[in-house]
Amino acid sequence: MNRRRRLTPEFEHDFVRDPQLGYEVPNPSEFVRCVEHGSPTQLERWHCHDEYELQLIVGAHGQAFVGDYVGHFEPGHLVLTGPRLPHNWISTDLPPSGIDVRSLVVQFRGEPLLDAMRAIKELEDLQPLLDRARHGVEFFGISDVVRDRFHRIRQSHGLERFVEFAGLLCTLQRCPDYRLLSSAAMDGIGPGEARATINAIVEFVNERYADPLSIADAAAHVNMSEARFSRYFNKAAESSFGNFVNRIRIQKACELLMHTEQHVASICYAVGFNNIANFNRRFREVKQMTPSEFRATATGRLGGAARPDGYGAAPRH
Repeated sequence: MNRRRRLTPEFEHDFVRDPQLGYEVPNPSEFVRCVEHGSPTQLERWHCHDEYELQLIVGAHGQAFVGDYVGHFEPGHLVLTGPRLPHNWISTDLPPSGIDVRSLVVQFRGEPLLDAMRAIKELEDLQPLLDRARHGVEFFGISDVVRDRFHRIRQSHGLERFVEFAGLLCTLQRCPDYRLLSSAAMDGIGPGEARATINAIVEFVNERYADPLSIADAAAHVNMSEARFSRYFNKAAESSFGNFVNRIRIQKACELLMHTEQHVASICYAVGFNNIANFNRRFREVKQMTPSEFRATATGRLGGAARPDGYGAAPRH
Protein backbone atom coordinates (compact mmCIF):
# COMPACT_ATOMS: atom_id res chain seq x y z
CA MET A 1 0.00 0.00 0.00
CA ASN A 2 1.34 3.47 -0.89
CA ARG A 3 1.93 5.70 2.08
CA ARG A 4 -0.15 8.87 1.84
CA ARG A 5 1.77 12.10 1.93
CA ARG A 6 1.35 14.37 4.89
CA LEU A 7 -0.63 17.42 3.80
CA THR A 8 -0.39 19.49 6.97
CA PRO A 9 2.85 21.28 7.90
CA GLU A 10 5.38 19.51 10.09
CA PHE A 11 6.24 21.38 13.29
CA GLU A 12 9.97 21.92 13.66
CA HIS A 13 11.40 21.25 17.11
CA ASP A 14 14.80 22.23 18.47
CA PHE A 15 15.98 18.63 18.64
CA VAL A 16 15.94 18.30 14.82
CA ARG A 17 18.12 21.40 14.31
CA ASP A 18 21.31 19.51 13.61
CA PRO A 19 24.48 21.56 12.89
CA GLN A 20 25.21 19.07 10.11
CA LEU A 21 22.19 20.54 8.30
CA GLY A 22 23.59 24.06 8.53
CA TYR A 23 22.39 25.22 11.96
CA GLU A 24 24.68 26.94 14.40
CA VAL A 25 25.64 25.02 17.52
CA PRO A 26 22.88 25.88 20.05
CA ASN A 27 23.70 28.66 22.50
CA PRO A 28 21.03 29.12 25.20
CA SER A 29 22.22 32.69 25.89
CA GLU A 30 21.43 33.91 22.35
CA PHE A 31 17.92 34.19 20.91
CA VAL A 32 19.16 34.73 17.34
CA ARG A 33 20.12 31.66 15.29
CA CYS A 34 21.81 31.61 11.89
CA VAL A 35 21.41 28.82 9.35
CA GLU A 36 23.31 28.41 6.09
CA HIS A 37 22.35 25.46 3.91
CA GLY A 38 22.53 24.14 0.40
CA SER A 39 20.07 22.20 -1.72
CA PRO A 40 18.79 19.52 -1.81
CA THR A 41 18.42 19.24 1.96
CA GLN A 42 16.17 17.70 4.59
CA LEU A 43 15.20 21.28 5.46
CA GLU A 44 13.19 21.54 2.22
CA ARG A 45 9.86 20.42 3.61
CA TRP A 46 6.44 21.91 4.36
CA HIS A 47 6.90 23.01 7.97
CA CYS A 48 6.45 25.71 10.59
CA HIS A 49 7.97 26.70 13.93
CA ASP A 50 7.57 29.16 16.79
CA GLU A 51 10.37 31.48 15.64
CA TYR A 52 10.32 34.33 13.15
CA GLU A 53 12.47 33.44 10.15
CA LEU A 54 14.20 35.60 7.56
CA GLN A 55 15.19 33.62 4.46
CA LEU A 56 17.53 35.00 1.78
CA ILE A 57 17.99 32.90 -1.37
CA VAL A 58 21.55 33.24 -2.71
CA GLY A 59 21.57 30.33 -5.15
CA ALA A 60 19.09 28.40 -7.33
CA HIS A 61 15.60 29.10 -8.64
CA GLY A 62 12.36 27.40 -7.72
CA GLN A 63 8.99 27.79 -6.05
CA ALA A 64 8.24 29.48 -2.77
CA PHE A 65 5.32 28.38 -0.59
CA VAL A 66 4.31 30.67 2.30
CA GLY A 67 0.92 30.00 3.86
CA ASP A 68 -1.41 29.94 0.85
CA TYR A 69 1.02 31.87 -1.38
CA VAL A 70 2.66 30.09 -4.32
CA GLY A 71 5.31 31.94 -6.31
CA HIS A 72 8.67 31.88 -8.02
CA PHE A 73 12.01 32.53 -6.28
CA GLU A 74 15.49 33.33 -7.55
CA PRO A 75 18.73 34.63 -6.00
CA GLY A 76 17.98 37.79 -4.01
CA HIS A 77 14.53 36.57 -2.91
CA LEU A 78 14.10 37.77 0.71
CA VAL A 79 11.14 36.78 2.93
CA LEU A 80 10.30 37.18 6.62
CA THR A 81 7.83 34.64 8.03
CA GLY A 82 6.12 34.82 11.41
CA PRO A 83 5.56 32.15 14.07
CA ARG A 84 3.70 29.03 12.92
CA LEU A 85 3.27 30.31 9.35
CA PRO A 86 3.90 27.22 7.16
CA HIS A 87 6.54 27.62 4.46
CA ASN A 88 8.86 25.81 2.08
CA TRP A 89 11.24 26.69 -0.74
CA ILE A 90 11.66 23.99 -3.41
CA SER A 91 14.64 24.27 -5.79
CA THR A 92 13.93 23.34 -9.42
CA ASP A 93 17.18 23.98 -11.33
CA LEU A 94 19.87 22.16 -9.35
CA PRO A 95 22.90 20.50 -10.94
CA PRO A 96 23.23 16.73 -10.32
CA SER A 97 25.54 17.33 -7.36
CA GLY A 98 23.32 20.03 -5.83
CA ILE A 99 24.68 23.33 -4.46
CA ASP A 100 26.51 24.02 -1.20
CA VAL A 101 24.81 27.31 -0.29
CA ARG A 102 21.28 28.15 -1.37
CA SER A 103 19.81 29.92 1.67
CA LEU A 104 21.00 32.25 4.42
CA VAL A 105 18.50 32.12 7.27
CA VAL A 106 18.11 34.08 10.50
CA GLN A 107 15.68 32.73 13.10
CA PHE A 108 14.70 34.62 16.24
CA ARG A 109 12.17 34.28 19.02
CA GLY A 110 9.52 36.93 19.39
CA GLU A 111 9.00 36.75 23.16
CA PRO A 112 12.24 38.53 24.15
CA LEU A 113 11.45 41.39 21.76
CA LEU A 114 7.88 41.71 23.03
CA ASP A 115 9.11 41.73 26.62
CA ALA A 116 11.72 44.37 25.77
CA MET A 117 9.08 46.58 24.11
CA ARG A 118 7.42 47.01 27.48
CA ALA A 119 10.59 48.57 28.88
CA ILE A 120 12.20 50.16 25.83
CA LYS A 121 9.77 52.37 23.96
CA GLU A 122 11.97 52.67 20.86
CA LEU A 123 11.46 48.97 20.15
CA GLU A 124 7.75 49.58 19.59
CA ASP A 125 8.72 50.69 16.06
CA LEU A 126 9.13 46.98 15.27
CA GLN A 127 5.51 46.05 15.98
CA PRO A 128 4.20 46.71 12.44
CA LEU A 129 7.00 44.58 10.98
CA LEU A 130 6.21 41.70 13.33
CA ASP A 131 2.50 42.02 12.54
CA ARG A 132 3.13 41.86 8.79
CA ALA A 133 5.34 38.78 9.24
CA ARG A 134 2.24 36.78 10.21
CA HIS A 135 1.40 36.75 6.50
CA GLY A 136 4.97 36.51 5.17
CA VAL A 137 6.72 39.63 3.85
CA GLU A 138 8.84 39.71 0.70
CA PHE A 139 11.31 42.62 0.60
CA PHE A 140 12.83 44.22 -2.49
CA GLY A 141 16.07 46.15 -2.99
CA ILE A 142 17.86 45.24 0.26
CA SER A 143 19.16 41.70 -0.40
CA ASP A 144 22.84 42.71 -0.65
CA VAL A 145 22.66 44.67 2.60
CA VAL A 146 20.94 41.76 4.37
CA ARG A 147 23.51 39.29 3.03
CA ASP A 148 26.36 41.34 4.50
CA ARG A 149 24.50 41.72 7.79
CA PHE A 150 23.88 37.95 7.98
CA HIS A 151 27.60 37.21 7.89
CA ARG A 152 28.33 39.85 10.52
CA ILE A 153 25.69 38.37 12.82
CA ARG A 154 27.05 34.88 12.32
CA GLN A 155 30.61 35.94 13.09
CA SER A 156 29.75 37.86 16.27
CA HIS A 157 28.59 37.01 19.77
CA GLY A 158 27.12 38.64 22.84
CA LEU A 159 26.32 42.34 22.70
CA GLU A 160 28.02 42.78 19.33
CA ARG A 161 25.76 40.08 17.88
CA PHE A 162 22.68 41.79 19.28
CA VAL A 163 23.77 45.13 17.81
CA GLU A 164 24.20 43.54 14.37
CA PHE A 165 20.80 41.87 14.68
CA ALA A 166 19.18 45.15 15.70
CA GLY A 167 20.69 46.70 12.58
CA LEU A 168 19.09 43.96 10.50
CA LEU A 169 15.68 44.66 12.04
CA CYS A 170 16.12 48.38 11.30
CA THR A 171 16.86 47.57 7.65
CA LEU A 172 13.70 45.47 7.37
CA GLN A 173 11.53 47.94 9.28
CA ARG A 174 12.63 50.85 7.07
CA CYS A 175 12.30 49.03 3.74
CA PRO A 176 9.48 50.77 1.81
CA ASP A 177 9.27 48.22 -1.01
CA TYR A 178 7.62 45.02 0.16
CA ARG A 179 4.54 42.85 -0.33
CA LEU A 180 2.51 40.55 1.89
CA LEU A 181 2.37 37.01 0.56
CA SER A 182 -0.18 34.84 2.35
CA SER A 183 -3.87 35.77 2.53
CA ALA A 184 -4.59 38.28 5.27
CA ALA A 185 -8.01 38.51 6.88
CA MET A 186 -7.53 42.12 7.93
CA ASP A 187 -5.37 43.58 10.65
CA GLY A 188 -6.94 45.69 13.35
CA ILE A 189 -6.83 49.32 12.24
CA GLY A 190 -6.38 52.27 14.55
CA PRO A 191 -6.09 52.47 18.33
CA GLY A 192 -8.52 51.79 21.12
CA GLU A 193 -12.20 51.58 20.25
CA ALA A 194 -11.61 51.62 16.48
CA ARG A 195 -9.33 48.59 16.68
CA ALA A 196 -11.75 46.78 18.97
CA THR A 197 -14.61 47.35 16.52
CA ILE A 198 -12.65 46.10 13.51
CA ASN A 199 -11.43 43.08 15.45
CA ALA A 200 -15.02 42.29 16.46
CA ILE A 201 -16.08 42.36 12.80
CA VAL A 202 -13.16 40.17 11.72
CA GLU A 203 -13.92 37.65 14.47
CA PHE A 204 -17.61 37.64 13.51
CA VAL A 205 -16.82 36.89 9.85
CA ASN A 206 -14.27 34.22 10.75
CA GLU A 207 -16.87 32.46 12.87
CA ARG A 208 -19.75 32.80 10.38
CA TYR A 209 -18.08 32.70 6.93
CA ALA A 210 -19.84 29.43 6.01
CA ASP A 211 -23.28 30.99 6.59
CA PRO A 212 -25.10 33.60 4.49
CA LEU A 213 -23.74 36.94 5.71
CA SER A 214 -25.18 40.38 5.07
CA ILE A 215 -24.28 43.92 6.05
CA ALA A 216 -27.35 43.88 8.28
CA ASP A 217 -25.95 40.90 10.23
CA ALA A 218 -22.55 42.51 10.72
CA ALA A 219 -23.98 45.94 11.55
CA ALA A 220 -26.23 44.44 14.22
CA HIS A 221 -23.26 42.58 15.69
CA VAL A 222 -21.43 45.86 16.40
CA ASN A 223 -24.59 47.90 17.15
CA MET A 224 -24.49 50.14 14.08
CA SER A 225 -27.03 51.08 11.48
CA GLU A 226 -26.40 49.56 8.05
CA ALA A 227 -25.57 52.94 6.51
CA ARG A 228 -23.11 53.85 9.25
CA PHE A 229 -21.54 50.37 9.19
CA SER A 230 -21.05 50.50 5.42
CA ARG A 231 -19.31 53.89 5.59
CA TYR A 232 -17.20 52.85 8.56
CA PHE A 233 -16.12 49.54 7.09
CA ASN A 234 -15.33 50.87 3.62
CA LYS A 235 -13.08 53.53 5.13
CA ALA A 236 -11.34 51.24 7.64
CA ALA A 237 -10.84 48.26 5.34
CA GLU A 238 -10.62 50.06 1.98
CA SER A 239 -12.98 47.33 0.80
CA SER A 240 -16.67 46.65 0.71
CA PHE A 241 -18.00 44.23 3.30
CA GLY A 242 -19.03 41.77 0.56
CA ASN A 243 -15.52 41.71 -0.93
CA PHE A 244 -14.02 41.24 2.52
CA VAL A 245 -16.27 38.25 3.22
CA ASN A 246 -15.30 36.72 -0.12
CA ARG A 247 -11.59 37.12 0.70
CA ILE A 248 -12.09 35.34 4.02
CA ARG A 249 -13.95 32.52 2.26
CA ILE A 250 -11.18 32.18 -0.34
CA GLN A 251 -8.60 32.10 2.42
CA LYS A 252 -10.49 29.26 4.15
CA ALA A 253 -10.84 27.47 0.79
CA CYS A 254 -7.07 27.67 0.26
CA GLU A 255 -6.49 26.01 3.63
CA LEU A 256 -8.84 23.16 2.72
CA LEU A 257 -7.35 22.78 -0.77
CA MET A 258 -3.84 22.54 0.68
CA HIS A 259 -4.46 20.47 3.79
CA THR A 260 -7.34 18.13 2.89
CA GLU A 261 -8.40 15.99 -0.05
CA GLN A 262 -11.99 17.25 -0.13
CA HIS A 263 -13.46 17.73 -3.58
CA VAL A 264 -13.50 21.28 -4.89
CA ALA A 265 -17.31 21.28 -5.00
CA SER A 266 -17.49 20.28 -1.33
CA ILE A 267 -15.06 23.02 -0.39
CA CYS A 268 -17.09 25.57 -2.35
CA TYR A 269 -20.16 24.99 -0.18
CA ALA A 270 -18.17 24.44 3.03
CA VAL A 271 -16.76 27.98 2.89
CA GLY A 272 -20.08 29.68 2.14
CA PHE A 273 -20.39 29.96 -1.65
CA ASN A 274 -23.68 28.78 -3.11
CA ASN A 275 -22.54 27.77 -6.60
CA ILE A 276 -19.37 26.52 -8.27
CA ALA A 277 -19.27 29.15 -11.02
CA ASN A 278 -19.25 32.03 -8.54
CA PHE A 279 -16.67 30.24 -6.36
CA ASN A 280 -14.34 29.73 -9.33
CA ARG A 281 -14.75 33.33 -10.47
CA ARG A 282 -14.08 34.83 -7.02
CA PHE A 283 -11.18 32.46 -6.42
CA ARG A 284 -9.52 33.47 -9.69
CA GLU A 285 -9.95 37.17 -8.82
CA VAL A 286 -7.96 36.67 -5.61
CA LYS A 287 -5.42 33.96 -6.54
CA GLN A 288 -5.11 34.42 -10.34
CA MET A 289 -5.94 30.73 -10.90
CA THR A 290 -8.82 28.30 -10.40
CA PRO A 291 -9.17 26.23 -7.20
CA SER A 292 -8.07 23.09 -9.06
CA GLU A 293 -5.00 24.85 -10.46
CA PHE A 294 -4.18 26.18 -6.99
CA ARG A 295 -4.34 22.70 -5.47
CA ALA A 296 -2.18 21.20 -8.24
CA THR A 297 0.40 23.99 -7.93
CA ALA A 298 0.43 23.99 -4.13
CA THR A 299 1.22 20.27 -4.12
CA GLY A 300 4.78 21.33 -4.89
CA ARG A 301 5.24 22.45 -1.27
CA LEU A 302 5.45 18.77 -0.32
CA GLY A 303 8.54 18.27 -2.44
CA GLY A 304 6.92 16.98 -5.64
CA ALA A 305 7.21 18.45 -9.10
CA ALA A 306 7.01 22.22 -8.94
CA ARG A 307 5.90 24.65 -11.59
CA PRO A 308 8.23 27.64 -11.97
CA ASP A 309 5.71 29.71 -13.90
CA GLY A 310 5.16 32.54 -11.44
CA TYR A 311 1.65 31.55 -10.36
CA GLY A 312 0.30 33.35 -7.35
CA ALA A 313 2.19 36.64 -7.60
CA ALA A 314 1.06 39.02 -4.90
CA PRO A 315 0.85 42.79 -5.42
CA ARG A 316 3.80 44.77 -4.13
CA HIS A 317 3.30 47.43 -1.47
